[in-house]
Amino acid sequence: MRRSLPPVLAHVRRLRFPPVAAATLLALAGLLLFGQGAYMNLKAILAQILLDRAFAETLASGAAVKPWRWADTWPVARIDVPRLGARRIALSGTSGQAMAFGPGHHEESVEPGEPGIAIFAAHRDTHFSFLADVVPGDEIRVTRRDGKLARFRVTGTRIVRWDRSGLDPHHGGPAIALVTCWPLDGRLQGPLRYVVHGELIADQ
Repeated sequence: MRRSLPPVLAHVRRLRFPPVAAATLLALAGLLLFGQGAYMNLKAILAQILLDRAFAETLASGAAVKPWRWADTWPVARIDVPRLGARRIALSGTSGQAMAFGPGHHEESVEPGEPGIAIFAAHRDTHFSFLADVVPGDEIRVTRRDGKLARFRVTGTRIVRWDRSGLDPHHGGPAIALVTCWPLDGRLQGPLRYVVHGELIADQ
């Protein structure tokens, strides 16, 4: 015996979109998705410009300078990977606002170059997208807010659960860890993290 559809579903089933209307809806949906992605990238680029200015003022004055008046964070370091031409201004803390605009320096981790592990985290599709191209042997240069330069050599990468990273910011080192979500081309947040490890090779 064939079951009849509920009245609402039967009505929806009878609906037919003209080809032009269907194509228009698909095009609008595509533009919306593209616009959201472009907005995120544009915001990331603009934020880094403002952060770069604030960090330059921090180096000159020795005081923490907010990138904009209502910010709840401030620049604490500049991360450079010379081989890739990658440069990012890192912010204090890993709050949602901090990581929306740049890499965040983990609250409990040490200053780059000090005993322990300096931990920085950022989103894989914006500020740490370059981690996909980082390989062992690459140099990571970190300019601290006090003007000191710490240079690290990448020793390897690994994939870990967010709650089982094994990173103890106050043990070992001096070292650095750059952390982002895994897989690197994913769009949904999951439990895995991609970690780039580096050991100190010089501190000026």
